[in-house]
Amino acid sequence: MSNYTNSPCAACKFLRRKCTSDCVFAPYFPPEEPTKFANVHRIFGASNVSKILHEVAPHQREDAVNSLAYEAEARLKDPVYGCVGAISVLQRQVLRLQRELEETNADLMRYASCLGSETTSAYGGRRG
Repeated sequence: MSNYTNSPCAACKFLRRKCTSDCVFAPYFPPEEPTKFANVHRIFGASNVSKILHEVAPHQREDAVNSLAYEAEARLKDPVYGCVGAISVLQRQVLRLQRELEETNADLMRYASCLGSETTSAYGGRRG
């Protein structure tokens, strides 16, 4: 992690502090992603993010940071609902598409039954 002392992580650069080799933010907020930390800091605050990272098991920290970054971006777009709003929109879309699929399947069944009736009568069978 010595490369973090040469180029400060996005968090330390944003907070204008020296980035040390044991910086809790450095592995998750690389210098080339300054917006990621800025958004997380704006919504949650650096102190809270630091506390979360210290409380979470090391193997889960990357997932925690990704979740925080996703929620922060969603909160900036929709301050009231955040990612819950996006989930609701997607759930409504899934329900609409399921109904559309059911209607299409019903149309296909009607079409197939009409074709079956015509094929049976064309060959001298019973007409339905």
